Amino acid sequence: MKLILLAILQSLFLCGGQILMKLALNAFDRASWTWSFFVSQLTNWWWPACGLSFTAAGLLWMYILKHWSFSLAYPLSSLAYVFGMIAAMFIFHEQVAWTQWIGILLIMGGCYLVVN
Repeated sequence: MKLILLAILQSLFLCGGQILMKLALNAFDRASWTWSFFVSQLTNWWWPACGLSFTAAGLLWMYILKHWSFSLAYPLSSLAYVFGMIAAMFIFHEQVAWTQWIGILLIMGGCYLVVN
């Protein structure tokens, strides 16, 4: 049970990093070699938030790999896809096809089979 909770948390941080990266890129103006462009990127707070989220995901992943077998831990990292699909719908307001939901259900089913 501890592995499942840690894997969910790690997947949330991993997905959060991807969400924050997309938000940072959405705030990204047209790239140019100007001073104002670099200042705009240095003051884009989505970037450090993205880095912190990826760092937390990486540290949790190291803890998980140290304490559980790779064959058990690695498939659980696919839970990030589930959270990513939910974020696509609710944060980015994207349309999600029913075939994509079937894929998400298969991923969740696979995670269930791996831990049981």
